[in-house]
Amino acid sequence: MAVFGPSQLVRPAASLALVVMVIVFLTGLFFARGAVSQAIRQRTLFREAEETKQQVEELFAMTDMLQAAEDHEDAGSVLLATARRLLPEFGGALYVFNNSRDRLDLAKSWNVTESFHPSDTLLPSNCWALKRGKQHINDISRETLCCMHTIGTAPNIEVPMMARGQVHGLLVLSIDGEEAFDRLEQVGRVARALADSMSLALSNIALREKLRTQSLRDPLTGLYNRRYMEDALERYISLAERTGSATSVLMIDLDNFKRLNDEHGHAKGDAVLRDVAAQLVTALRPSDVVARYGGEELIVILPNCGIDDAAIKAEMLRMRIEGLSDAHGVAVSASFGVASVPQTSTNAADVVPMADAALYAAKKAGKNCVVCTDKRAGRDDKGTPRLAVTG
Repeated sequence: MAVFGPSQLVRPAASLALVVMVIVFLTGLFFARGAVSQAIRQRTLFREAEETKQQVEELFAMTDMLQAAEDHEDAGSVLLATARRLLPEFGGALYVFNNSRDRLDLAKSWNVTESFHPSDTLLPSNCWALKRGKQHINDISRETLCCMHTIGTAPNIEVPMMARGQVHGLLVLSIDGEEAFDRLEQVGRVARALADSMSLALSNIALREKLRTQSLRDPLTGLYNRRYMEDALERYISLAERTGSATSVLMIDLDNFKRLNDEHGHAKGDAVLRDVAAQLVTALRPSDVVARYGGEELIVILPNCGIDDAAIKAEMLRMRIEGLSDAHGVAVSASFGVASVPQTSTNAADVVPMADAALYAAKKAGKNCVVCTDKRAGRDDKGTPRLAVTG
């Protein structure tokens, strides 16, 4: 139009062309920016997908490793290694319940700083995460509701570890900085996944420990059972033979226990038996083995203890058992038989029968007394079981 058209149309045509060019340019720019934004979004999604894939792979590897964990130390080490790979900038701590479940003990901690220093123990009543059964963020700068226990001044997220309807521990993750609260919210999902994996591991460890305890312990008294006692006696006597020391055995039978059950009920008999067991355990050394031999019969293994010292200990235990009479309102007493390797017996096969024979002699002597088996020929004395101490 500018070349062949009328001159009066040149300016409007040029203006129209310019407008069209601007529109085309802006349209192209708009779509180009959209394409760039789309590419950025796709790149972000791809990166997030890669991070998620990496997290899932780490969590699967963690779960696989936790299946081989035998105790809390092993489980804590697996958690520490995984958390450092997934959340390297975060500090952390693992708390597990003690046996009585009245407190949580620190099992493992990592990336500890001046602002994040987990205490050795926590009380469940001081933790909102445990009381609510949900993850909880403590951040003083955001004026959130904070737990009463001390973890440090840095913001932290606490996640309870629950499995099979029971809380087994607490996971704590912490980070400092201006955006700490937002970052803690972002890692909430990962923290929950770590806690879930750990909770199953802690539950399995607790179950294995319970089964192990049940296989070794008498359920009523908490003492070792006969099977464990026999294994322990073999070990102690073998060790004593190498070191030249003595190992003594006390056979204990509660006097008139059947009559106590008949007159006062089995609940009273069980209570007396439990208290007798507690008296024995608290009065003896940690290395001594106290077991329930069967019914109201108990047995004590005293390593590195000769028959004379064993007789003194037996008399002390007899007096402690007799002292339970006032607490229960019934007569409580026990008879003791004492034997020792090598002073009265030669090996584990005959020391228990000899202690049992001495116990039978104590029963015939009037009960509530201690009878020792005489020493073997060449071991100072000869003869049959004698009354060592009487009550």
